[in-house]
Amino acid sequence: MTAQVQSQSAYDVIVVGSGAGAMTSAVFLADHGLRVLIVEKSDKYGGTSAISGGGIWIPNNHYFARMGGNDSPELARRYLQASAGEHVEPARLEAYLANAPKMIEALTRNSRVRYAVAAKYPDYYPHLPGSLAGGRTLDPELFDTSLLGEELNNLRKPSPSTLLMGRIAWIARHAHKAMARNFGWRLLIMGLMLRYKLDFKWRKKSKYDRRAALGSSLVASLRRSLMDRNVPLWLNTDFRELLMKDGKVAGIVVERDGQEQRIEARHGVIFGSGGFEQNQALREQYLPKPTQMAWSATPPGNNTGTALLAGMKEGAATALMDWAWWAPTIAVPGEDKPRGIFAERAFPGAIVVNSLGRRFVNEAAPYLEFVDAMHRDNQKTGGCSVPAWVIFDAHFRFHYAMGPLMPAQVMPDSRLRKEWLNTLYWKADTLAGLAAQIGVDADGLENTVVKVNDYARSGVDPDFGRGGNVFDRYYGDCNIKPNPCLAPLRKGPFYAMRLDAGDIGTKGGLLTNEHAQVVREDGTPIAGLYAIGNCSASVMGTSYPGAGGTLGPAMTFGYVAANHLAREAS
Repeated sequence: MTAQVQSQSAYDVIVVGSGAGAMTSAVFLADHGLRVLIVEKSDKYGGTSAISGGGIWIPNNHYFARMGGNDSPELARRYLQASAGEHVEPARLEAYLANAPKMIEALTRNSRVRYAVAAKYPDYYPHLPGSLAGGRTLDPELFDTSLLGEELNNLRKPSPSTLLMGRIAWIARHAHKAMARNFGWRLLIMGLMLRYKLDFKWRKKSKYDRRAALGSSLVASLRRSLMDRNVPLWLNTDFRELLMKDGKVAGIVVERDGQEQRIEARHGVIFGSGGFEQNQALREQYLPKPTQMAWSATPPGNNTGTALLAGMKEGAATALMDWAWWAPTIAVPGEDKPRGIFAERAFPGAIVVNSLGRRFVNEAAPYLEFVDAMHRDNQKTGGCSVPAWVIFDAHFRFHYAMGPLMPAQVMPDSRLRKEWLNTLYWKADTLAGLAAQIGVDADGLENTVVKVNDYARSGVDPDFGRGGNVFDRYYGDCNIKPNPCLAPLRKGPFYAMRLDAGDIGTKGGLLTNEHAQVVREDGTPIAGLYAIGNCSASVMGTSYPGAGGTLGPAMTFGYVAANHLAREAS
């Protein structure tokens, strides 16, 4: 039975969750003069946003326009209709197109958040009409975390994979330059390391960089913006259920300090929390099998679908429940969550095979499509592609990273942790020996490598077209000819690492309208209830149009929800 209002405290609006979308909505709510509270289940704020790349996909943004970029609402509409339109109501797509550029312009004008154009980061589907070769993804600038004071202690730490040497902050544009080995990349890394080393005052406080980058920068700058507005953020506050009054959402029930507390929300509640990827029962119910929450790159124990279930209890419709923001992951012994493998798959000289030793996908494909291909091939082959295996040789090992393995020129095998051998990576002098260790068909692997070596010579992958478009080549090695994503595997020892069918959050959730209001099956809104982020069904449908296709909509519909609530309140 739905709880009734017996509040111990009252606010105009309550935001559940503390990721980028949640905090963006709170910034705009406060600027509208509304009294807002953020509640966060964890003992850290930032959610999955804090461990992400922090990029946002904002078509027709003012940053790109100032550079003379060639984008328009018409181009973006054509692209979104081609990639996501079949699965999303047109009104929601139009709301995103209209409000995304307004949101980022207003946020950067009125808060501490700062972005720059990732001018060379292409849309993920360059073959679709309306796509651009760069300009729609925005990359967070560095943020000085000393501005947070004691609140820095409550910021969720970034994933080691997002930091240079596990502790130095670098923006995505710098990371791309180093990974693609563009001219001057060594000097760039030396400069970043020198900047870090010379910050003597901060070194006495922390081994981590004073500066935050990527998702950590975004979350830190949003938190400082909320501090400027005196917006309270309650940590260790577990949302339990909605409070209802006369058919309208009127507050929430939480558990805080071991006590149940009812909090009144005079005008509404915004669910800005994560999806259900950390709930194994819901994964088994909705997602393709096999599925394991241990494969997810999101913080364990947090995104358990509580907001989703609370909305469904009040009659909310759902959509896209069988989809996630897929990303292949590698489990690292001793770490609390696996690492997503995003860029490394495009590096030349590594291939991905199933247990038959066969390739089944363009290794450089967008990560959502990559794991979707894992599931499809797994079904086709009767269980041979989950997990999959990334295979590379000594030449690749020397020059490139793969997950936590830094290039051997800076981290040779002798410096790797002993317990990683035969748990994180496998190694053998021959392909046949490697195949025997990991349970892959040796003949199939040998034949695949022979074919790929031929493709590397010609520069053309006739099977999957690897390196054949601008997105593939973004992380390719520009020094490798004729195809920056293809190189032969010849030099032993050979290496293998296991790839799981992971994710960076679920994609399905509560269905919303163009105002971010949660709706019932008949399309009518549940009064006072809004949802943004991964607890809501993605406006991108089953697609992932570009880097920041998760955070961009979360922040945009946080802005939309705040504006709608303010109008309703007045």
